[in-house]
Formats: sequence, structure tokens, C-alpha cells
Amino acid sequence: MMLGNVKKRIGMAARALRNGQAQAPPRRQVPPIQAADVLEVKAFFPMEKFFIFGHARSGTTLLTRLVRLHPEVHCNYQAHFFTRQPLLEGLVSDPGIGEWLARRSNRWNRGQDLSPLVLRAAADFILEREARREGKRIVGDKSPNSLLEEESVRLMHKVYPDARLVLIVRDGRDVAVSHRFQQFIDASQHLSGADLRIRADFARQPEPYFAGDRSIFTPKSLRAEAVSWAKNVTQTGRVARELYGDRYLYLRYEDLLESPLVELERIWIFLGAGPVSPSLVEAVASELARNPDADWQMHKAGDLVGPLEKGKRGSWRSLFTASDRQAFKELAGQALVDWGYEQGLEW
Repeated sequence: MMLGNVKKRIGMAARALRNGQAQAPPRRQVPPIQAADVLEVKAFFPMEKFFIFGHARSGTTLLTRLVRLHPEVHCNYQAHFFTRQPLLEGLVSDPGIGEWLARRSNRWNRGQDLSPLVLRAAADFILEREARREGKRIVGDKSPNSLLEEESVRLMHKVYPDARLVLIVRDGRDVAVSHRFQQFIDASQHLSGADLRIRADFARQPEPYFAGDRSIFTPKSLRAEAVSWAKNVTQTGRVARELYGDRYLYLRYEDLLESPLVELERIWIFLGAGPVSPSLVEAVASELARNPDADWQMHKAGDLVGPLEKGKRGSWRSLFTASDRQAFKELAGQALVDWGYEQGLEW
């Protein structure tokens, strides 16, 4: 056994010398939680759970702020249990941890791998701990799933097959615009020289950009935005329908802005919350009047965002050039049709 470990370490060292870095050991496959275990764990953590997914810059934060106004519902931001590495599974992904949790001499595991129960109990405790303090009985997390896309749904289903999944979708063209300015403001250290020149030029003279004469995107950045959005919303929606059925609900960001109470009541009913009261109507109106993200961006980069209408529908119409439109149409046009943003490809 010792000799085998020595050989393994020598092999890893040789690969590191040859390739310049050591290769990370493969993550073990964690089994899904069983139905009987779900019933048992809910005796300890009985609250109903839900998760909000969506592409980045699609209104997940606004939806969270509104959903948790209900006196029975709590939601908070970005635990990233299933949507960003190292993931919830990282708690048990080490092969040695897996061997310990499934060891036959461990009489506490009833002859099974305890990993799924450990993951479920950890997440349940994190969620219910705060919900209890807030006096709520339904609790959820919102985490944009842009990085792992439909895989995030599969990872969620392994631990929470009994939970509910809410997906919010926004017009991919507006998503691209919003994400572009977020990059300009909060991630300028990751921008290329061409990106930085566009940023500086827009801050100095935005008029040609709003006239459609100049693009806020490089061809590479626009292509990345279109491909990423179309792939995420298409595949996330498909896998969510397959795995969750009537425990899956989607809404469009634009519909939430246009008819907030209609959309919120639909979500609250889906989550199992009680009816909407007059005080809740007032709370929703008050929350919609706020825009913390816009306030922050104005404080940090007023020269860039001053000419923009934050969070509005259709901002892409004044900022896309003809070539931007054509490129987005070619890469994500069908997804726009599928989600009801266009009737066809003539736009």
C-alpha cells in the first residue's frame, strides 16, 4: 500500500515537471440522495426549499428582493451551492472523505455512502438558520447559473429533488448590454486594450454609441455574450423541465416589470405561500421604486452610466449597431424566438 502511494506521488511529480503544474486529482462522483433519506432529513429540516437561477444580469437580484417581501418567504443571495466552484459537493469530493463516509466499518452509515445526507444537512442548516431568525417558513437561495449552466440543475437535483426551481429569463440583448457596462465598472482589470479604449471613448463621447454608429462591444465580446446567453437559457430550461416537471417555474424579467403583482403572486402560489395582502402590495411598490445597483454604479462610475436607463427594457435598441444585431441574430436568434422576444428573425 505504501509502495503504491510512493509510486503515485512520483508519477504526479513527474507530470508536474513535464507540464509545469500538478494535475488536480479527479473529483469523485457523489451519489444522489435517496427518497427515503429525503423524508428522514425533512424531519430535522422541515422548511420548503426553493432556488432561483438565471443568467447573470437577468434580474435575479430584483426578484429576490421582491419574493422575500412575503411574510412567509425568505430568500438570500448567492450561496452558489450548485452554480460556482468549488460547489456544495466540494465538502465531500475528496476521495478520502468519500471512503470515510462510506466505510463498511462505520456503523453509523447503515451500509450506505453518507455523502448526500451530509450535503443536504449542511445546506438545509445554512438556509433554515437564517429563515428561522426572520420568522419565515419557506426559504430559498438565488445564485445566477451562468458558469455551470444546465449542470447546475443536475447538481441541485442530486441533493434537492423535492425542492422548487424558479428560472428568470431576460432578453439576451439587454443582458449583453447590462453585462458590458458591469464589466466596464466592476471588472475593468480583466478588460483587453480594445475594451478599455471603448470604455474611455464612451465616457468621453457617448452620442455615437447611442446613435448606432459605434459599438460598445468588440466582435469577440459580443459573440461570447450571445453564445453564453442562448446556451444557458435554452439548456437550463430544458433540463429543469425534464428533472423538475411541475416543481419548475420560469418567468421573464420584462413581465415582472410590467405586471409585478401578477408575476409575484404566481411565484408565491408556486412556492406554497399565503395570499397577497394590501400591505404586501404597498411593499412591492416601494421596493420597485428602489434600484440599489443603479445607485452603486452611479456612485462608482457616473461618467459611464449617467446616460443609461438602468434596468429598462429594450436598451439594446439604442446601443446595438447593425453589425451587432446581425451577429446576435445569427448566434442567439432562435433562443430569442423560443422565449417570446421575437416572432422571427426579421428584426
